[in-house]
Amino acid sequence: MASVAYCTREDVKQRLDFAEIALSNSRIDAATLSASRDVDSLIKYPDNGIAPTIATYDFNWPDVASPTPWRLWLDDRTLISVTSIISGGITIPPANYLLEPQRYGAPFDRVEIDISTVSTFNFASTWQRSIVINGLWGWTDDSGPAGSLAASIASAGAVACNVTDSNAIGVGQVITVDSERMIVTGKTMLTTAQTLQTPVGATMAEQTMAVTNGALYAVGEILLLDAERMLITDIAGNNLIVKRAYDGSTLAAHSGSTIFAARILTIVRGQLGTTAATHSNGAAITKWLTPDKARELAIAESINRLLQETSGYARTVGAADAIRNASGAGLEDARARCYASMARQGRVLAV
Repeated sequence: MASVAYCTREDVKQRLDFAEIALSNSRIDAATLSASRDVDSLIKYPDNGIAPTIATYDFNWPDVASPTPWRLWLDDRTLISVTSIISGGITIPPANYLLEPQRYGAPFDRVEIDISTVSTFNFASTWQRSIVINGLWGWTDDSGPAGSLAASIASAGAVACNVTDSNAIGVGQVITVDSERMIVTGKTMLTTAQTLQTPVGATMAEQTMAVTNGALYAVGEILLLDAERMLITDIAGNNLIVKRAYDGSTLAAHSGSTIFAARILTIVRGQLGTTAATHSNGAAITKWLTPDKARELAIAESINRLLQETSGYARTVGAADAIRNASGAGLEDARARCYASMARQGRVLAV
């Protein structure tokens, strides 16, 4: 399984104003993945542990660390939902177990037998791996709309897809089409099949781009006209209001240029316990919404790592006699917020 990023390349670039060059992209992608694993470590989850993953895990029973025969702690993982629980070779019906703590909802850190039922946790020939739980593991399965496919994915082996809205999806994002989860590892330009309707000059003051159909674009998309990139900041009918010479590109004049948008996604297929499949043109895309505190900290850790690399890990503040190493107080605040909100501070292996 590919590593999951808790923030996107775009999240970081928008805050640092990095130019669109391959070196910057590879550095940022490495930073976001490293920062995401730092988040996992801080909150005491395994790698990718908060991402929604369909999986089967085994647990020993009796649980020697628990004095209660009806309670199974899930150790370093949490459940979002359960497909099946088999204990000692016997399936426990859904009505006979409880996911806790129920008053908060997912994520659940333990499973309890409803003691008003006849079910029990059991073992067969050995106590080792005697309870088997299949379900959706992680912190949350919250998702949001992210456009749709602009062409079918005709084979399970395809590693790219065309989408209708490139702004809704960032590099590093977990997306779902039908029941398949994918991880986005890159974005390249796709023709929008439209051309610039009125010429524009090589001046930052000319920010209106007339197109055939403005409804087929989204605020936040990055366009390419000839060799100049532009960021859509607003849309008025069939006029796109843009920021010129965006992302390290060079300001230039354009007349009748074909308009491209970053709508080809490079994807890793069949991730987080799902299976690669074919998908129809127009199929809806959703994106996993990383928990806010985890995303905030992943962005902060990524920025810190990139700035430290740039300075040779010798960033300082102040001047002359007042010069000192940068303290990273804002980063510590982000860590504290994430830890307070998400860390496994309760029982894991001992009461």
